Amino acid sequence: MKLGISSYSLWQAVQSGELDIVGVVGKVAELGGEHVEIVPLGFDLTENPDLVRAIRAKADEVGIPISNYAIGANFAGLDDEAFEQEIARVKREVGVANALGAKLMRHDVANADDRSIGRFLADLPKLVEACRRISEYAASFGITTSIENHGYYVQASDRVQAIVNGVGRDNFRTTLDIGNFVCVDENPLVGVRNNAKIASIVHVKDFYIRSENPGDGWFRSANGAYLRGAIAGQGDLDTRGALRAVKESGFDGYLSIEFEGMEPCVQATKIAFDNARRIWNEI
Repeated sequence: MKLGISSYSLWQAVQSGELDIVGVVGKVAELGGEHVEIVPLGFDLTENPDLVRAIRAKADEVGIPISNYAIGANFAGLDDEAFEQEIARVKREVGVANALGAKLMRHDVANADDRSIGRFLADLPKLVEACRRISEYAASFGITTSIENHGYYVQASDRVQAIVNGVGRDNFRTTLDIGNFVCVDENPLVGVRNNAKIASIVHVKDFYIRSENPGDGWFRSANGAYLRGAIAGQGDLDTRGALRAVKESGFDGYLSIEFEGMEPCVQATKIAFDNARRIWNEI
């Protein structure tokens, strides 16, 4: 197992101007990260090959691999032309992942206002087609693509499984976030146990959960619970149980800290990192 950090965890520092994305890579190494995930928030790497080279050079300089490149995408509710354009766009992002030296790439798959099972089943063939075509393209670079359990529409473990199993390619799996299942009110331990065997990378995240509105800074789950990002190991989720389920599945790849709470992000990410390391070693 290699424990690292997603650049998303330090987005707060990027927004404030404290760090840029190259500085984030250096900070991840400074915090002890054994790998870094790149999430292109606030910048477009397809239009900036110099920045791609700078990120990769920094990773080489500090001696950590770029594990995963994570981007947004949506293949639902599109006409044929827009569908083809979105596939072509994501294929260009595969080229970015390859230039970064990442062997894993997560792309989103769908958003929808109607999140019903009926709508999902109607969309499923096109979602599977898009993911299959992208994974087959990525295979030529030795890259494994994945979808994550997030975005409400494709967040429950069974919907993720439906797409992964439908695609049926060895290099198409799931980015397994141990916390995100609560956004659709699924027991995270159940979701992790369901999907650990098809994970390409695991995100370590935590949430606070409340039944009544605590005030600013909270968002709603699909069925109305109030959620706020927490430092991994300090929130209301059973982080130890989830990581035990991951470990017992035989997973031995990249674990990556994701922090999206209100605390100062550098300190919070370090605490989350240390908690995840300690818990993994204890179980």
